[in-house]
Order: sequence, then structure tokens, then C-alpha cells
Amino acid sequence: MRESSRPPLVEVDHGRSLAQLVVDAAREVPEAVSFRRPDGSGGWTDVTAAAFLADVEAVARGLVAAGVEPGDRVGLLSRTRYEWTLVDFAIWTAGAVTVPIYETSSRDQVAWVLEDSGARCVVVETAVHAGLVQRARPEGDDGPTWAVEDGGLDELRRLGRDVDPAELDRRRAALTCDSPATLIYTSGTTGRPRGCVLSHGNFLVLAENGAALLRDLVRREDASTLLFLPLAHVLARYIQVLAVVSRTPLGHTSDPKHLADDLASFRPTFVLSVPRVFEKIYNGAEAKADAAGRGDLFRRAAGVAERWSRAQDAGGPGLGLRLQHALFDRLVYGRVRAAMGGRLDFAVSGGAPLGERLGHFFRGVGVTVLEGYGLTESTAPTAVGVPDELRIGTVGRPLPGTSVRVGDDGEVQLKGPHITSGYWRDEEATRAAFVDGWFRTGDLGHLDDDGYLRITGRSKEIIVTAAGKNVAPAVLEDRLRAAPLVGQCMVVGDGRPFVGALLTLDPDMLPLWLRNHGLPEGTTPAEAAAMPEVRAELQRAVDSANEAVSRAESIRRFAVLPADLTEESGHLTPSLKLKRAAVLRDHADRVEEIYAS
Repeated sequence: MRESSRPPLVEVDHGRSLAQLVVDAAREVPEAVSFRRPDGSGGWTDVTAAAFLADVEAVARGLVAAGVEPGDRVGLLSRTRYEWTLVDFAIWTAGAVTVPIYETSSRDQVAWVLEDSGARCVVVETAVHAGLVQRARPEGDDGPTWAVEDGGLDELRRLGRDVDPAELDRRRAALTCDSPATLIYTSGTTGRPRGCVLSHGNFLVLAENGAALLRDLVRREDASTLLFLPLAHVLARYIQVLAVVSRTPLGHTSDPKHLADDLASFRPTFVLSVPRVFEKIYNGAEAKADAAGRGDLFRRAAGVAERWSRAQDAGGPGLGLRLQHALFDRLVYGRVRAAMGGRLDFAVSGGAPLGERLGHFFRGVGVTVLEGYGLTESTAPTAVGVPDELRIGTVGRPLPGTSVRVGDDGEVQLKGPHITSGYWRDEEATRAAFVDGWFRTGDLGHLDDDGYLRITGRSKEIIVTAAGKNVAPAVLEDRLRAAPLVGQCMVVGDGRPFVGALLTLDPDMLPLWLRNHGLPEGTTPAEAAAMPEVRAELQRAVDSANEAVSRAESIRRFAVLPADLTEESGHLTPSLKLKRAAVLRDHADRVEEIYAS
């Protein structure tokens, strides 16, 4: 059994809380810019530390006036926007506990979270969300709901005008690192979600030490970040807290269609993302180059970027490679950087493996992607790559103050002050989640001699073929999703004679790919799935993925589904993980086609 630890860089006072962070920021430099809000005309308006604190306290007093008591749970259902962060800190300032709900949740999902958490009231984004909450409320629950876009926060500000400001001081003073800050309902791929209890200390320890470790990202003078992942997800929530701890100006956006424009206008120095976004940036750049007759140039430039990056880990590139890299920086790489705002130096990637090819490509382009690993139960990152000790293909070493070990069965286990105390009202699940004080992740991994962690799969997802061969789907799926035409994919083969795959076509990339290949752009994904040219392209993607595994683990056959696998279709979690059981259930006929002969 291997173990890797890193001592803490910062010791956090047990009496501190997340509510105190905004007070400290306003006291230290009240005119410093803490946030930037969209101004409605394509630009951004600064929000100072003092202004943010004043607004947080105004909303918090409204919650107090509405009857919210310390320890009460308050639901928060909204897309990622400035008001999400505002309400989150207001709930903490009132001494209450935030219960985030994905805005894409169904009525049944909302009903379960509200009932299980016992949420006293809910803040939502729109009137539609308010209606959803009303229909989902347990029988007899008439707690208030405030909609941001219907003046709900203004109503709270009015309610709180007569609340003594000293009441907030008393509530803040009563909070400690042990006080619960949030109940995050894990978007499980099977069964009902469980409420994961995370404390003020869980976030503070990780954010304070993360800010010290990642000082090159968050504490440089011109640092800023644009958040576009759902704040209901723990990783986005951690970045929100990290930004306040490190005094990094933070912006919010939630519309993926406007992401490119928002990156161009906000011009962040680092962002948080998931591998799928990096794949789309790469594939989109390649497709645009093909459309402009520059496809071969782009692919040569991509190859040079990867070789240049790999050379950084082997003594540095030679003169010839340096000259090629400088040439392509002017011709290609600058365009890629411009598409991400032009000032982006770093990105943090989590949620799924990035893959070495993309990691080296982006570093070669000039945007270093720091891959991290964590779960809701570890308050997001428990390990992350660091600029001055980067090892692409791994998720880095443990964060300061945390420990990672890999059991004899390959399971990754975690320990430290960032680990949850357990699941809300579920002692049995809490007991089952720990062994000898270590949290059992269910993920499989490997620690090298220097303490770098590599995630290799998930124990529950391991496929055992009829011949008894163990296959980790992640290795194949990650490579398949990197192909321009592939939207989602799922490897199958449990108890079957060989490994197969279900593939979908990327609805965003398909029209451009069809045009570039002289095929009708209006072809639907279902129609395209039968086209010989498309099948041949998908076969090339499968062949490329198979290069990463042995013959016994390779994909022999695949089937193309008529539509993409999405959260709306019930096949992805809000964090874009496959619901494998649902996919197998709904597409059982396509699986049978794979093994029909």
C-alpha cells in the first residue's frame, strides 16, 4: 500500500468561517475589485470588496427577518451568476447552511433534496424555477421562495432593513470550522443522491492552502478568473471561495453559446473547466482550419506543440524544435490563445481525465492545464498539478495538509481536514465510506515513487468480459471523446465475448465536419450515423483509442446512437458523468446489435 502526503502551508484558526472572509477582504482593501458583473452591453462592472460585503449583509439581514435561524438549511437553485455567490455568502453570514440544487433538476429531484434536507426556504433564479420549487415542496411546506429575476433579492433587502447589524456579528462569531456550511447532494449515477455535509473548515483549509500552493495563478497582480461551470458543483464552489481568499477578481457566466464572447471581453488569466471543453476548443480550431484550407498547417502545428511540451520534461527542446515552435506561435498558437481571451496562462481541469495529448498540446500553445482530482466528499481537489512541478498525465501530488493512499486493490483513499464528516441523516452510508479513518473514493489509481497520483478508472465501472478480462472503460472513452465527431461514448462488454462501444455524434461539430467533407450540412445525427463517410471516421477514432490498450481490451464493434447522451435525456449527471445503467437500459437494443453475430 502506497501513501503520499504534503504538510500544510497554512494553519487555519478554528474560530474562522467562510462568512468572515468577505469581512476581512472589505477591511483590508475596501476598494479592491472582488467581482466583475456583466453590464448588459458586453462589458463588465466592477464590484468592490466593500460593496460586496454591504450587499451580502443586506441579503443576510433579509434572511434573518424571514425567520432563518442558525443551522437552518436554505435551498439555492440558479445558473452560475453573481447572485449565486452573493446569496451563498449571505446564507453563511446568517449562520445557515446552503443547499445547492442544479437548475436542470427534475421536479422529483428537487422534491427529494428539499424533503431530505428540510430546507426552510429557497432562493431561485426565475419565476419558472419558483414554480418548479412550489410543485416539488413536501405536503404542508409553505416556506418562502424568492426569485432573483422577479425582485426577490430586493424584497429580502427591504425585509432586513430593521434587523440590527449586531445580530449578524453574533451569528458570524458563533460559527467555527466545525460548523456545517453546505449540504451538497451528490449526483450519483445510480440511486437517490445523498447529502454530503461540508463544513466551513473543509473549504477554508483547502482554499487557504490552495492559494498558497497556486500563488502563481491566484496571487499575481493581474490575476482574474471567469467561472462558467455550475456553482451547484463542488469544484466551482471551491474556486469561488479560493477567489475570495486570494483576492482574485471573479466573473460569472452561464450560457455556453456566449462563452467565447465572454472570455474575449473578460480576458481571465486562469479558468476552471472540464476536459470536454478543452476537447471542443481543440476540435473546433481544427475544424475551422480545415474549412479555411489550413487543416494540414494546424495539424503540423499541433504536433510541434506536443513535441515542444514533452521536450520541456526531458531537458528542453533543441534549436530546430524551438524555431518551429516560434513560427507556429505566430501562425497558429496565438489564434488559439485569442479564442480563450488572449491573457489565459493557466487552466484547471477536473471532473474526468484530460489525456496527455491535450495536456501537452495546450502547454505547447501557451496555456498550461493543471489537472486535478477530487470528489464532493473531499471538498473538490485533493490533488492537483502545480506549475513548477507539473507532470502531465497525472493529477499531481496531494494538496498541502492532505494525504492520499492506494490500497492493495488499487482503490484511492483520502484523509485530511478537507474530508466530509459524513452524509446527512445516513449513518450507514457514512460508516461504509470510511476504513481506518480513510475515505474510500471507489476510484482506481496509482501513486508513483514521487507521490504523483494517476487515476486509472472507477472500481464499479470495471468491465469483466466473458473470458474474464478486466477492462477499465475510462482509458478508451477518454480517447474516443477526443475525436471531433464523437459526442459521448460508453464502452460495453460486461459478460460478453468482446468489448464494444456505443457512440453518439457531436451535434455542434457534425455540421462543420459535413461541410468540410462536401456532405449535406442539414443531415441529422440519425441520418449521418448511417453514412459510410461518417462510419469510416468513427472507425478511425476507435482504431486510435485501441492503440492505448491490449488486443483483449480493444473495441471490436460499435453502434451509433441516433441522438446525443445528455443530462436532459437522463443519461448524464449534472457533472457530465455517464449514468451507465440508464444508457444500458434505454439502448439495450443497440447493445444487442453489437453482439448479434
